[in-house]
Amino acid sequence: MDLRQLPALNALKAFEAAARHESFSRAADEMFVTHGAVSHQIRALEAELNIALFERDGKRVRLTEAGGRYAKEVRAALMALAEATRAVRAGDRERRLVVSILTSFAARWVTPRIGRFIEQYPEIDLELLSTNGLADFARDDVDAAIRFGFGKYEGLHVEPLLDEVFFPVCSPTLNGGRLPQTPADLPQYPLLRSDDELWRPWFHAAGLMSASEPKRGVLYQDSSNLLQAAIDGQGIGLVRRSIAMHEIASGRLVRLFDIDGPSPWAYYFVCPPRLLETVRVRAFRDWIFEEVERFQALYGRACAAGRDGAAEVLRTAGQ
Repeated sequence: MDLRQLPALNALKAFEAAARHESFSRAADEMFVTHGAVSHQIRALEAELNIALFERDGKRVRLTEAGGRYAKEVRAALMALAEATRAVRAGDRERRLVVSILTSFAARWVTPRIGRFIEQYPEIDLELLSTNGLADFARDDVDAAIRFGFGKYEGLHVEPLLDEVFFPVCSPTLNGGRLPQTPADLPQYPLLRSDDELWRPWFHAAGLMSASEPKRGVLYQDSSNLLQAAIDGQGIGLVRRSIAMHEIASGRLVRLFDIDGPSPWAYYFVCPPRLLETVRVRAFRDWIFEEVERFQALYGRACAAGRDGAAEVLRTAGQ
């Protein structure tokens, strides 16, 4: 059979819908096209087949005998094609894993480590969706998410993944390498601002009860941009542990003091309950919890090594 002799697929789809509804208008509504478009497709199909498929009585249409026979065959063929397409997509979807992750966490924490997941699970096609918006699992094509917040996500499986702390960092070349020696020195340096306003809680943790949030300078709403500003020597940034450690290990940033500021938010592993036991989601969940355990142990060793030894501990571990 010469498949080049088959009518156009759009014409067959329009005919099947019109035959099922016995209405060009309802077929048009189903296909999100105009009544005229459906009518044109069917007239072209009739001309190609050289046979009338519908009898027309004003605005009303009904199938001819030949049209009825043809409609059954066309419907069966389209259903078979739809089922074959669904099966192919389903097979591919079982291998495809889509994870929504906060942009800064994806860039600064997940990406440096993701090679281990790829090596461990080469059969999984991982897609990292970097976004600061919350994934809508009912609408978006997302399997799991790492969210930074309070952990209240109704209707979803939620597990605490990683607590967070904040501390000040800067470029080792800031102020010609003459860096603050005590927390009380910080007001003499440019402090980078964010809309989280976490400087005051950190100052309180450092015993500086009268210090306040910086009021001048650029306001950074993205943590990754603030971190980059610190790397570029624009000032001292108060940053999250998770996104700063890689830069400290590389020597691009220096942690100034061994004082952690509290974070009102934490990271959570989130997914629809029905997806939790799928192979792809379970693999990612197990992997990222292992990475977090490794990260926390490494952070503990770095803190124990003090300011001078922390970077070396991280570099040795490859962080």
